[in-house]
Amino acid sequence: MTRIAVLDQDRCKVKKCNQLCVNFCPMVRSRVEAIRVEGTKAIISEMLCSGCGICVKKCPFHAISIVNLPDELDDDCSHRFGENSFKLFRLPMPSAGTVLGLLGQNGIGKSTTLKVFSGEIRPNLGRYDNPPMWSEIVQYYRGSNLQDYFQKISEKKIKVSSKPQYVDKIPKAVTGKAGDLLEKVDERKILDQLADVLELRKIWERPLEVLSGGELQRVAVAAALSREADVYLFDEPSSYLDVKQRLTVAQAIRSLKEQQKTIIVAEHDLAIIDYLSDQICVFYGEPGVYGVVSHVHGVRTGINIYLQGYIPDENIKFRKESIVFQERPPTAGTNVNEPLLKWDAFEKTFQGFTLKAEPGEIRGGEIIGILGPNGIGKTTFVKILAGLETSDDTQKFGELTVSYKPQYIAPDYSGTVQELLMSVAKENFASSWYKTEIAQPLRLHALMDRNVMELSGGELQKVAIAACLSRKTDLYLLDEPSAYLDVDERLNIAKTLRRVVEAHGIPAFVVEHDVVTQDFIADRLMVFNGEPGVLGTANTPTSLRQGMNMFLKDMNITFRRDPTTLRPRVNKEGSQMDEFQKDLGEYYYTKIIKTTDDKKDDTDPKKKQK
Repeated sequence: MTRIAVLDQDRCKVKKCNQLCVNFCPMVRSRVEAIRVEGTKAIISEMLCSGCGICVKKCPFHAISIVNLPDELDDDCSHRFGENSFKLFRLPMPSAGTVLGLLGQNGIGKSTTLKVFSGEIRPNLGRYDNPPMWSEIVQYYRGSNLQDYFQKISEKKIKVSSKPQYVDKIPKAVTGKAGDLLEKVDERKILDQLADVLELRKIWERPLEVLSGGELQRVAVAAALSREADVYLFDEPSSYLDVKQRLTVAQAIRSLKEQQKTIIVAEHDLAIIDYLSDQICVFYGEPGVYGVVSHVHGVRTGINIYLQGYIPDENIKFRKESIVFQERPPTAGTNVNEPLLKWDAFEKTFQGFTLKAEPGEIRGGEIIGILGPNGIGKTTFVKILAGLETSDDTQKFGELTVSYKPQYIAPDYSGTVQELLMSVAKENFASSWYKTEIAQPLRLHALMDRNVMELSGGELQKVAIAACLSRKTDLYLLDEPSAYLDVDERLNIAKTLRRVVEAHGIPAFVVEHDVVTQDFIADRLMVFNGEPGVLGTANTPTSLRQGMNMFLKDMNITFRRDPTTLRPRVNKEGSQMDEFQKDLGEYYYTKIIKTTDDKKDDTDPKKKQK
């Protein structure tokens, strides 16, 4: 049995806890130094630890994790950052002319893997105290594609182009205009083509520091694609982008296959990673503790394995319950609750942009999803409902109290997460309902003693959503709640929001670009269309089926259903299935008969029926 003991250095505060981990350790009590304190941190000996888990439960700051794994995995350790630190087992096997997708939770080793393939991190095979030389690493991976790959990296014969995960940090590292930056890196002489495809002409003369998240994302992708390289690495290329932009970026990345480049992509949007990838490697384990890389699978099989939580070829089950989507849209008109909010047609005019909203209503206990391209007025509409903006006719929406989760979250609270949520939820914070319906699903227990100002983007997002759902209110407004979150966290958020809405009968508006998340969460849809940055129209809320068809028809995109998990899958543009569904006028909900042949399932409309 291989034992992994991980200590979170930021959470460990031995001066404030009376060293409970040491005092209660059975091995220490029997005079075996399994845990000791050096300076201001505890150190756990994995060789001497019995794996009882008492220290894990006693630590008041949730700084300790201990996991027991099969001995077979220990021979596959590819990298460890240090003593009592994260451990990564195995590495993917990339190949030229193929897009390899990396799918897994946050904190489970995807970004670390990309850094290994970029040469930024040299894999130490678990020997953090005595790192191996390149020759030993090459010998370790003999007989696989990685032997040749690491041989070339050690000899600097491979050139790598990377797109970083956090594009919002780019202006801090690089200054100047977007166009100037891209012209400097245009080694493949394809910048004119990329500027048109990724719609970069409008921001060509703008400084990087004034660009939005979506604009920075497209600049970063264009910069990575423009470089001449052998290997291209993309870490979450769809963040901040709308559905159309995500597919455009995916098509641009896939175009690298024609030059037989090696392409690796880490992505959380299931529809996009499905559309983008040829093969999938599933990452499983415990976030922040250890991660295991599965063998390479076909794209459909790999994503289904991730959703079902079971890897047949390894006989590993890493999820208690499989994730299954709904086969048919909710039936329109099933909500019999009284309308909680009605609004008349209104307009909001800015300099150069006008939003026109059609009349509509929302009933108690329902969730209305908001879909539309970037720059079309979705956030403006939500801010008007929240009272942060006023319409041109200053229309009033009654005396409703509103709980609003904004699109961009600024950590402006100086206390801990627990203090913030206690101030918002008040007496409900101590209730068993709050713990089981909000705190546990959002996995907030490990964040409670953390300072809000120190949280990462994903952690801050979960805390902001929890705060939004904790308030006593008449209406929830959530603007892009899935940003920075992985697949599991997105679906947990969707389930949590639905339970809270149904339990209290409080309706919600949710602005979201992830079509899979909208499919999971929304009862009805409100579609925004028009000309981004010039004119936006907020259509009356409609059924999920009508709304998806309206939105996807405007985007000229069709989705089909996977026969096993019923998840939405993007059809390749111009494929038989794409043309078949467009002829039917069904861009989203199409019933699919099960087939074991992936290629037939992807392209043969005769195997499908409406």
